[in-house]
Amino acid sequence: MSTWKAKRFWKAADVAESGTGFTVHLDGRPVKTPAKRDLVLPSRALAQAVAAEWDAQDDEVRPQTMPIMRASNAAIDKVAQQHAEVAGLIAAYGDSDLLCFRAESPDELIRRQADTWDPLLDWAEARFGAKLIPTTGIMPNPQGADALEALSRQVHGMDAFTLTAFHDLVGLSGSLVIGLAALHGQDEIGDLWRASRVDEIWQEEQWGVDEEACEMAAVKEQAFRAAKTFYNLIHDDLKLPDSCLNLR
Repeated sequence: MSTWKAKRFWKAADVAESGTGFTVHLDGRPVKTPAKRDLVLPSRALAQAVAAEWDAQDDEVRPQTMPIMRASNAAIDKVAQQHAEVAGLIAAYGDSDLLCFRAESPDELIRRQADTWDPLLDWAEARFGAKLIPTTGIMPNPQGADALEALSRQVHGMDAFTLTAFHDLVGLSGSLVIGLAALHGQDEIGDLWRASRVDEIWQEEQWGVDEEACEMAAVKEQAFRAAKTFYNLIHDDLKLPDSCLNLR
């Protein structure tokens, strides 16, 4: 059975300013989200990136090559409509943050985890007043209510577009703290990705590289970097204050 595929029907993709942000037009017609909502974007830079993805399409439209458009759709059609639920799910990572799960042995892995993760936990405490306590073994150790509340406030205060980027940064790294460090530019994005993979890197050094696992990690790293790019585009020449961008 053949599958219907969308064909390119436009000649040019352009950015237009609207009263509430920026839109993308295909031959003068505004782009809509899959749910038929207006595609209103918070910055010209983000709209230009979306327009570039539309312009890059050949005869056949390939959504998998349009990560910025897909993330924008998700922000408008999904995250903005369920902001509290999405924020709550992400904030819950604070009670089981990757950086708090420490090995009991060997000594080299213990040292690497401490050298890489302790500075990030110290930063989260200094920046947000959220002191997370590491534990050894695989069983979670409930974190203090004050720390979790401090982190939760950060997540719930994000606009829909930022929360969309943050969702991927946290989900892919397994760490609320790493996600926040990425948003705030605390470390280079590549260093933060490697921080999320301290255990895996150590295992590879001991037992060799699993090609399939390596390929999967590369895909995840690409998505992690794309989420940071999406965030950067949101906040490049932002037209609206953050308080206006929550589309609930």
